[in-house]
Amino acid sequence: MTRQTDSQSTAAALVEALPWLERFHGRTVVVKYGGNAMTEEALREAFAEDVVFLRYAGIRVVVVHGGGPQINAQLDRLGIEPSFAGGLRVTTPETMDVVRMVLVGQVQREIVGLLNTHGPFAVGLSGEDGRLMTAERRPGLVDGEEVDIGLVGDVVHVDTSVVEGLLNDGRVPVIASVCRGDEGEVYNVNADTAAAAIAVAVKAEKLVVLTDVEGLYADWPNSTEVISQLTAQELAEQLPTMSAGMIPKMEACLRAVTGGVPSSHVIDGRVPHALLLEVLTDAGVGTMVIP
Repeated sequence: MTRQTDSQSTAAALVEALPWLERFHGRTVVVKYGGNAMTEEALREAFAEDVVFLRYAGIRVVVVHGGGPQINAQLDRLGIEPSFAGGLRVTTPETMDVVRMVLVGQVQREIVGLLNTHGPFAVGLSGEDGRLMTAERRPGLVDGEEVDIGLVGDVVHVDTSVVEGLLNDGRVPVIASVCRGDEGEVYNVNADTAAAAIAVAVKAEKLVVLTDVEGLYADWPNSTEVISQLTAQELAEQLPTMSAGMIPKMEACLRAVTGGVPSSHVIDGRVPHALLLEVLTDAGVGTMVIP
């Protein structure tokens, strides 16, 4: 590729982004960040660049993060066996202490630091701060039966005042999905679920869920064909047949669009700059859910 050809390709990409920059300028995008995109250095740096690019482009970005690999690593160091049911972490009081420590004290600080290498943008929060999110205990669902999974919560209320204040000040809120209940108990809330609740509350233009697969497969494990788009009704019909790991992510997408978010997306966080490709190009990546 010649220098001129390379420059023309760059110009074409910028022109392609123009209508999307016009559409999303001043709007809010909620991004759920986790998985391999969080554990590989090059992907972490690419994610930070994407978020800061969007912020400079006038798009208001809220990051909601998980930290499953880091939580599992700390549990392993402490000799605690991780357990899951229906795609959710079984959370004993002992496990809750580790979840809280890792998400708020380790993972969040790393994300905030990455973003702030590009400027004074990121501010770390958890669902406990300013009573941002209030949760109530929820059971797990295994083979259609409810099971007790401990201190796992579902978001029942979001107070957007702190988040809106930060966004209006040009900041990027980075939110850990640890929440309190009405009686002061602390809950582990699935980050996908928390991101959907926040997206609805802040009236986001879209929810983007970064994950470890290309999107929603049409007939997993028999096919690796990715569904590019489906409606909320189609998704609701497919949910009972999905693998446990995909259920929380697709439930989050469904919750977002039925709550008023125009679109939600599951994209492959293993692809560098996947966030920019989804938000600012015609093709997009992964699976889009519409109302």
